[in-house]
Amino acid sequence: MTKPAEGAAERPARGRRPADEVRADVFRVFGEVLLEEGIADLPFEWVARLSGVSKTTLYRWWPSKGALALDGYFHAVEETPAFEDTGDIRADLTRQLRAFAHIMTGTPAGRVVTELIGQSQTDEGLATAFRSLYSSERRRLAGERLLRAKEQGQIRDDVDVQILVDQLWGAVYHRMLVPDEPVTDDFVVALVSNLIDGITP
Repeated sequence: MTKPAEGAAERPARGRRPADEVRADVFRVFGEVLLEEGIADLPFEWVARLSGVSKTTLYRWWPSKGALALDGYFHAVEETPAFEDTGDIRADLTRQLRAFAHIMTGTPAGRVVTELIGQSQTDEGLATAFRSLYSSERRRLAGERLLRAKEQGQIRDDVDVQILVDQLWGAVYHRMLVPDEPVTDDFVVALVSNLIDGITP
């Protein structure tokens, strides 16, 4: 990562600023590099210097770099979760997983999410925030769509839709985090087909 020249980008000294303005400066600085370079090489000292915020303030608001990265992700990406309902659960699942796979494998945002998942394994605060701010809402939307499909007779009554969510999205996450095999369009289509059609003869 290219560090600023000594004194080149530091903010001039100012009086006490409103917290919202200070946070906005942090997100502006952090967002400029987060999607380009990931979170591995973003020390708090660097963020503090460019945003004109003390490290003490940063640590008070974000107890870890991962927590700051999670907040920064949402301000940089501004992603709005959605799950289209066309009445055809196979088509909707395929479309949704294709979009998810594209984000995770073809955009900087996907790399950041993967890094956040990795860091959350050793950062309990980040893990809690990730579930609250990212994964829980996406799980809820997928579960609601699958429940509607069950009500329409497209899924058996005895099927646990939350396990379906784990099977589908978990398979994509697995290939991202344990990259033995790539996440391809053929993989997404086969994933949905195997689940909808079953694997027994």
